[in-house]
Amino acid sequence: MSAEQGDGTVGKALDVLDMVAACGRPVRFSELLTASVYPKATLYRLIQTLVHQGMLSFDSDRQTYALGVRLVRLAHAAWATSSLAPIARPYLDELAAETGETIHLAQLDNGQVLYVDKRNSAKPVEMFAQAGKVGPAYCTGVGKAMLAFLPDEALQRAIDRQSFHRFTPHTLDTPETLRTELEAIRGRGYAFDREEHEPGIICCAVPILSRTGRVIGALSVTSTTARTSLSQLEAGADRIKDTAARIAAEAESWRFPEQG
Repeated sequence: MSAEQGDGTVGKALDVLDMVAACGRPVRFSELLTASVYPKATLYRLIQTLVHQGMLSFDSDRQTYALGVRLVRLAHAAWATSSLAPIARPYLDELAAETGETIHLAQLDNGQVLYVDKRNSAKPVEMFAQAGKVGPAYCTGVGKAMLAFLPDEALQRAIDRQSFHRFTPHTLDTPETLRTELEAIRGRGYAFDREEHEPGIICCAVPILSRTGRVIGALSVTSTTARTSLSQLEAGADRIKDTAARIAAEAESWRFPEQG
């Protein structure tokens, strides 16, 4: 990892936070040093500053670092003021109760999907998408639903950030195949995940758009091939669109960061 040119110390410190967060557990300095592009002295100085500022915590008994309480407070404030989740909560509850399936709410974060809320199905199934996780946009229903309605320049920047890793035999793994898919999504107004990210996981997703057409998020109904089919999910597309429209209307008075 490395900070963008011109970001200086702040960018480097954020890189360190990203490294700690990516580990998903308390981590030792030696592990961070192995993964870091920074010299030992630079990395140590950055970590000490983050600890002093409460962005990282240090366990002296185990000699490990973890994300700090101050960062948790900032994350909660960001969730409350910049996320669709507080607005969308009652609408997700309603859609989950009606469909009995898993509901995902997502926003774009630098061309990737940030899952901001979720409702489990009546019979929960283990899957990648969880609130707070970041996933690929090119092979998820919510990701493609948002990409399809971005302006040309923003779409190109987002496509440039995709890895096009082939997760399953159904993954769209080139910019060309993705663009063809996005044209179809714009035409019908909703997207599918055809087992493109995880085997057996399918969904129907719609964008959440402002009155001016700006992408502010996406909503999906997700299930499994063992329980239902894409055609059955598609039959509920109008209901998902209606929910997305109501979330968008509720969000009109809020100020969200520009997406993508």
